Amino acid sequence: MSAFRGGDIDVCVATTVIEVGVDVPNATVMVIVDADRFGIAQLHQLRGRVGRGRHASTCWLMTESDDDNARLDALEATTDGFELAEIDLSLRGEGTLMSSAQKGRSDLRLASLARDLDLVALARETAVGIVGDAPTLESYPVLADELHVFVSDQDSEFLTRS
Repeated sequence: MSAFRGGDIDVCVATTVIEVGVDVPNATVMVIVDADRFGIAQLHQLRGRVGRGRHASTCWLMTESDDDNARLDALEATTDGFELAEIDLSLRGEGTLMSSAQKGRSDLRLASLARDLDLVALARETAVGIVGDAPTLESYPVLADELHVFVSDQDSEFLTRS
């Protein structure tokens, strides 16, 4: 690495460890083999290792597949990291909270009063089953405190804090 950085050798062949903090301003060309095996963020980091000096640079993303690849297309279209992060989120999904899946669509669902009447009725029935018919939540101070986050003080006459 020192010889490459110092200009004593012109070519450096490396694994993805090159991604970690390597700064060689005179590096102008990078070829990433099997680029379709990497994620958008890692490819963006890798290509950021070239073009750090005053010379123009090129990063070649090589793949054996003839299929279109939305990740590689995104990297070709922009160098904006925030835009790439948004594209990555739309392609991979936000992951799940209720399982260990780190990709895919969220398992959380928002209810609609118009569309999910059965779910709303079930939620009400469950809430009544938990707190009973008590007009205040004085027996449930933790729940009352949590609800104060969502309900303004003027609308919270039914909440009693201890």
